[in-house]
Amino acid sequence: MITLYTKPYCQYCERVKNRIGELAISYEEKSIESEDNLAELIEKGGKRQVPYLIDNERGVSMYETEDIIQYLESIHH
Repeated sequence: MITLYTKPYCQYCERVKNRIGELAISYEEKSIESEDNLAELIEKGGKRQVPYLIDNERGVSMYETEDIIQYLESIHH
């Protein structure tokens, strides 16, 4: 399962979410508006930056919108 950490009104998060929708990839979104999700993001990624993607099945995690989009396109079948 892919997890995407986001925050409201983030144009970079919206770009990633739109591409995920176009690719029809299922994912879990976690908004860092929640203190628990923010703490989890910092624990897993080391900083407060979003979007942040974790693909548990493939052991991949990354920041940066373009990198995330390229990765999603590479795993899309």
